Parts: sequence; C-alpha cells; structure tokens
Amino acid sequence: MLNRYPLWKYIMLVGIILVGLLYALPNIYGEDPAIQISGSNNSTIVDINTQKQVEQIINNNKIPFKSIIFENKSILIRVATNDIQLKAKDVITKALGDNYIVALNLAPATPSWLNAIGAEPMKLGLDLRGGVHFLMEVDMTTALDKILDATLDTLRADFNANKINFTGLSKNSQQQIIASFDNNDARNAAITRISLSPDYQLIKQNDKQIVIGISERRLQRARTDAVAQNTTILRNRINQLGVSEPIVQRQGADRIVVELPGIQDTALAKKIIGATATLEFRQVNTSNAYDINDIVTGKSRVPYGSEVKFTKNGYPVLLYKNVILTGDHIIDSSYKLVGENSQVSIQLDNEGGKKMLAFTQKNLKKPMATLYVEYKDTGKVDSDGKPIMEKQEQVINTATIQDIFSNNFQVTGIKDYDEAKQLSLLLRAGALIAPMKIVEELTIGPSMGQENIIQGLESCLWGLLISVAFMLVVYRLFGLFASLALIANLILIVGMLSLLPGATLSMPGIAGIVLTVGMAVDANVLINERIKEELRNGRGVQHAIDEGYSGAWSSIFDANITTLITAVILYAVGTGSIRGFAITLGIGILTSMFTSIVGTRALANLVYGGRRIEKLSI
Repeated sequence: MLNRYPLWKYIMLVGIILVGLLYALPNIYGEDPAIQISGSNNSTIVDINTQKQVEQIINNNKIPFKSIIFENKSILIRVATNDIQLKAKDVITKALGDNYIVALNLAPATPSWLNAIGAEPMKLGLDLRGGVHFLMEVDMTTALDKILDATLDTLRADFNANKINFTGLSKNSQQQIIASFDNNDARNAAITRISLSPDYQLIKQNDKQIVIGISERRLQRARTDAVAQNTTILRNRINQLGVSEPIVQRQGADRIVVELPGIQDTALAKKIIGATATLEFRQVNTSNAYDINDIVTGKSRVPYGSEVKFTKNGYPVLLYKNVILTGDHIIDSSYKLVGENSQVSIQLDNEGGKKMLAFTQKNLKKPMATLYVEYKDTGKVDSDGKPIMEKQEQVINTATIQDIFSNNFQVTGIKDYDEAKQLSLLLRAGALIAPMKIVEELTIGPSMGQENIIQGLESCLWGLLISVAFMLVVYRLFGLFASLALIANLILIVGMLSLLPGATLSMPGIAGIVLTVGMAVDANVLINERIKEELRNGRGVQHAIDEGYSGAWSSIFDANITTLITAVILYAVGTGSIRGFAITLGIGILTSMFTSIVGTRALANLVYGGRRIEKLSI
C-alpha cells in the first residue's frame, strides 16, 4: 500500500531523535565559573592531601563553593558567580604560594545522570568560550646546533672507523664544521667519505683543511622534525596539566599555535606552556685520572670531551659531552616502589632503542646520568630582535647500567618515591627538542565569548523563524512537516557535535549550522513542488505524495553529495576554524537529508497514508 511505513521505521525515527535530544541536553545547562589548581613545577605534587588543604583554606575564608574535585593530577573548584571565583583565586594563590598554578577556568554544569551516559556539552572554540591564544616560534638556531653536535660525533666515529687521520674537528659561527688534517691523502679520503652521504656538502678546501656544511635537505628535515616533535610534546605536556579542550597545531614552517579555552590568566598560561626544557642521557666520566673537586676549584682543567654539571644539591658530576639520547625518543614511563628504593621504567621508540642498545653493549656497569636542560628568556634581544635564551642545566639522576637493554629499561636506586614519581611524569610528558618563544598572544574574555554565542544563536533563530514562516505560508500542513523536520535537524546536529570527541564549535561552525538550515528547507521545497506538480498533472493524492518523494530524491542526493564532498575537502586541507566549519557542514548535510526525506515522509504517511484523500494541504 502506498505511503505506509512499518512500525519499526517510526520507532527508529523516534529513537534517533530522542537519542539526539538526550545528548544535546547538556548544552542547556551552561558552565560554572571554576578555579583549577595544578603544580607549577615537577617537584610540586597535587593529590588528595592538597585537596583537603584547599578545602580548609576555602572554609576558613567562608567562601561558598558548589564542589571540589581532584582528577587528572589537578583540583577543580566550582563556584556560583564570577565574583566568588575571583575572590577564591586570590585567597588560594596567597595561601599556596608560587609552587602551584591557580587558574581561572570554566567547567560544564552537566548533571551527573547525563555524565553517567557520556553526555557532555559541545566543545566550544576560543572565540565562543574565551581563553588565551599563543603563537610560538621554534628556536631553529638551537635545533641546528644540536644537529651540528651530532654530526661532529658521527664524523669523528666515521673517520676513526675508516682510519682517516685528522688533527681536529670543530664548528664555526656559520654553523659549519672545520676538519683539519696532516696531509693531502687524509684530506682526500675524508672528502670521499663526505661525498657518499647526502647529509653533507663540501663548502671549501685547502691543503690541510676542509669546511663541511649540512645539506639543505638535511636542514629542512631537521626544521620539520623540530616543529613536529615540539607540537606533539607540547600537546602531551598540556594534557598532563589537565587543561580542558586545548588546541595545539602547527602553523607555517617554524610556528605552533596553542589555544587554551577557558583559561583567562595569560601569565599562568605562559607557565604551563613556556617550560622550554629538554632531557639528555649522558655517560658519566669516572676516570681516576681526574679529581672532580680539583676541576671545580680550578686546580686542573676539564678533560677534553667532558664537562662538569651539578645536581640540585650542588654536587658536581663530570659528564661526557656526547649525548646518548634525548627525551624526544621516550614513548612512555612509569614508576613503582621496589624494596626500599623506587624504580622508573622507560619505553623508547625504535630509533632510541637502537641507540641505547649500541651504547649499553659497550658501557656495561658504567654510570649514566639524566640531565635536565631548560632555556629561559633573559629579557634581552640580539641584533635581529630575537629574544636571548639562557641555558640552565641540572643532573636529576645518575644510575649504573646493570644489563644490556634497548627499548625498555629501568632507572633504579632512587631513594625518594616522590622524586621517582616526578621523574616519570617529566619523561612521560616529553621534552622539547628546541626552545620556543611567544611571538603573539591574545586573551579573549568570557564576556566576549558569551556575546559571540548570543549572536550565533540569534542568527540560527532568525534563520529558523524565517524558514518556518515561509514554509507555513507557502506549503501549509506540509510546511509544518518541514518545520518540525528543521527543529529535529538542529537537535541532531547539536547532539552529534556533543557526541563526537574531536568536534569543536566556533563561529564558522555556527555559520555551517545556519547554512544547513537553508539546505534542509531547499530539500523540502523540491519535494513539495514535485508533489504540487504531480497534482496539477491529474495524479491522485497518494500517487502524488509517493512520486513527489521518489522523484525529488535524485536531485536532493546530487545536490547534497557535491556539498558533502566540498566539506570533506575543506576538512582534509583546512585547519582550525575552517575544519570546524567543515565538520558542522558535513554533519548538517547528513542530518538534513535524514530529517527532510525520512522525517517529513513519516509525518506525511502518518497523516495521509492509506486514506482516501481528495485534497492536500499543500
């Protein structure tokens, strides 16, 4: 029989809309002003005891709060108003001191019964929620210096392996390597070895010296790797600190965009992302020929190829300059208590595992040190206007290599359990391959974000009202079907955006939603006009409805599939807000096709299906 749906189709339709409504509900509850507390450095621990301390501080100062929760190594305090939020922040900051980051934030006010089923509000972009935006530039000079140091070690090993006698290997101020030789034969042999590698290029030569440069191909790869690794490590570091919905992505050749929605304190945000630190594993020089105290006091010189570094307690350690491995090769790290001491387990990537295997095979039972290196802005600039970074180094651990290992190994002998915990956190979060500087910063207040939300909602509402009015006037009852489908379409879009983990709504995303409202109306206009055309051609009511939907389907499908392809391309090649627009547009196309065709057909079948009707309200 024409225009009759089986019961299961109605159940499916109602079920889909109810699920969409359920997951769209969290968006009506808004957000609570909140204070987020985390450690400002690796030695500061935030745990349940810290939560009790903070709760006592709040109660002693008679500050009302909704809840206080410890999760993801940070404490989140919800309050009722912005005034209470500011007062609580000042009180807590003063009581806890500089060892903690006390940041203003916004926390979803979703009821627990919705959270229990995984229903959360849409993730809002920086332009809607407010927060801080940084544009960071990677210090390529430092990254290339590391490449030069590694190249020096590689060339030294290669020359020795091929019995090429050289009198010196050093680097100059132009980021080039100068190799010196006793005779022309050794020089020519070195030139032959260099020509075999695509990573080197011969700049110039004379009787006893050659100047070696790094090839442009190798430099480009180093720049790309530096930005890519810093982007990944920054993202991991921000996640470790518990910042909600961060955006960390590459922009251009050597820049990274960091957006922290909900964070309102720029200074504290800088502390979160500005720790431009690296980790290095070095071999300890234990030769009896040198007295470390004499070297520190200046009575004897530092041996060639070594340097003195200090622990946090000021104890000197003589390390070889050659870096075994840097922290960017660490995949994961964990810690546990073994007897009276603690143990940190480390997992390396394939490249790091190969390097560590080669090193431990040659240096069994010898000590290895973990060096923490941090670059801090001195506040001064060089002749090019770039900030001058000061290098600060500290030995955070030394341990003896007990066995040959590669990808997985343990650092043992750590007496302090908290030290092991913090070392594991540092290793797991990762270390930047090169320091970075902030070249642009922007703070968007929550009031501006709220204003953008209101304007976006008003645009959606006006678009919906105009579309509904047009459909009701022109198509009457079928216009009502289309209007109900429009409302269901918006519910499904919001529900899908709330459900998808990677979707973030921004102002361009709202524009995508408004656009899909118009596209949904367009589909119903095609269907309704086709039905009217069939009625004018003398078709019966039931045949006109059936032919209207089936005849318009191909046109609707072709129009929407081409737009969907455009949305996919925008998502694939775009970044940031362009991707947000593509996501909402793509979701809107799929939901509008469902509600415009299946939804309105179900309503038409429910009202007119299987009946003798002489006239349609269309």
